[in-house]
Formats: sequence, C-alpha cells, structure tokens
Amino acid sequence: MKGTAARRRIRLPRGHPRGNVAVVMDAAHLLAAYDDQLRTDAETPGAVSVARHGPLRLVTFAGGRGFITYRSLEGADAAATRRLVTEALDHYRTDPRITRVEWKTRGHDHAPGLHEALLEHGFTPDEPESIMIGEARSLIAGVTLPEGVTLRRITGEADVRAMSAMADEAFGEPADETTADALLRRLAAGDGMELWAAEAGGRFVSAGRLEPVPGTDFAGIWGGATLKEWRGRGIYRALTAQRARSALRLGKTLINSDSTEFSRPILERSGLLKVSTTTPYLWQR
Repeated sequence: MKGTAARRRIRLPRGHPRGNVAVVMDAAHLLAAYDDQLRTDAETPGAVSVARHGPLRLVTFAGGRGFITYRSLEGADAAATRRLVTEALDHYRTDPRITRVEWKTRGHDHAPGLHEALLEHGFTPDEPESIMIGEARSLIAGVTLPEGVTLRRITGEADVRAMSAMADEAFGEPADETTADALLRRLAAGDGMELWAAEAGGRFVSAGRLEPVPGTDFAGIWGGATLKEWRGRGIYRALTAQRARSALRLGKTLINSDSTEFSRPILERSGLLKVSTTTPYLWQR
C-alpha cells in the first residue's frame, strides 16, 4: 500500500481540546515511529519464546499459538519470500503443541510474492484492519456515559474471566477460557498491561486492554469489544479516553491500534490517523 503515509489535513471534532481547527498531521512520521519502535520484541509482550530466522521473528505464545512478524523482509524477492514462508512454517510444524499460526502482514511493506506464498502454504487471510496512530491527548476529550454505566480497571480473576467471556460474545465467538488464562498470567507477571471495562447492571458491556510499550513513546489499545445492544452510545469512546489518560500518566504520548471498521471511525473522530493496514494470515494444523 505505497503512498499511504503522506501528509494529511484533518479537522478535529467540535469540542476537541486542541480546538475546532484544521491541523496538519504527518502520517509518514507516525508510520516511521511505528516501524522503528514497535516492530521489535516490544510487539509481542507475554511471548513464551522468540526465535530469529533471517528477518523473521518466530514467536510462540501459551495455548499453542505461533505468531510471525518482522521489521521488513530486507529486499527479498518472490523466491526468497517463498523460502521464508516454507522455513517459518516448518519451524512450527515440528512442535506438536502449536495448533495455529498467524503471519502478520502490513500494507506498506514491500513483500513481493508474499500473498501467493502464504496461500500456497495453507494460510488464509482474515479481515484487514486499519493501523491507527495519534497523540494520546487527542483521545481524552470528555465523553458522557449512558446512565448506569461505569468504568473501572479490572484485576481480579473472576472479573477477568467475565470480561473475557463478554468479549467473546461481542465478537460472536464461543467463550475461550485460554484467553482469560493468558490475561491472568500477564497480570501476575506485572508486564504493564491494564484491563479496563464498562459495567452496567452488574454486567460488563464493553472492555479493552492498554499495552504500554517499554522504551517507546507508545501505548497500544487492544481488544476493544462492546456488546451489540450497547453500541452507538459512546461507551467505547469513553473507554478509549480512559485508557489514553492512563497512558499519559505512564509517560506515553502516542497511541496505536489495529482497528476494525467498528472502531476506526471513533478513533478518527478523536484525531488518530490511519497510516497503513494490517492483514493477519492464519494457518491451522
């Protein structure tokens, strides 16, 4: 997706803390910061192991999940790219505990033949998402929650499991206890991850993670999920603002997120820019 990272003029929403004025944001600068600061081991907190293979980082997570990422493919042509895909998949095939692997692609990368090679090796593309980046302070404009809805940080096991089950429901997926298990392990490890949720009537209705990235300007906002009947009421935006406030308290000035089409417009209205796209390619044993 060459040409995505260009200077863009956007208009911030009425009432935004920086005013209702046109502001020039340099998407190319933000994308460069993303590539330089985040496409490292900082991208995979909670990994069980990371192996290097040429330009690739072959990551293993608990629960039998493999994850492949890289800063760039370092000028590989189509033949070299096909070899990398073969060798990376062979790495995971030798471990019977690995049941699924994700290859994370970015739309602005130069990766000749990658799509074709992944399909040849049994990967299937998932829905593309927008890589959104912007200043944390642009997200903290006041948002009014619906009556009876409150926000709070989640730390206890029962709450984590209830929050995780709600997120699975919001995405139309069966409840997966392994997700909650992984979140609880990370909370116990104290790696900086924060879980935030919106609650109404004693039930969680929206939730998301904050991932401060050590040694960088970034904090990521991930896992945003809102039950269908609670969407469109400003809850996700309020949850995002709360996570941005927490990021600023931690000294993080930039926010990044891989956003679905549900959350992208909300983040754009808050002043974040779409700087590229990312498409996960998925393999299952």
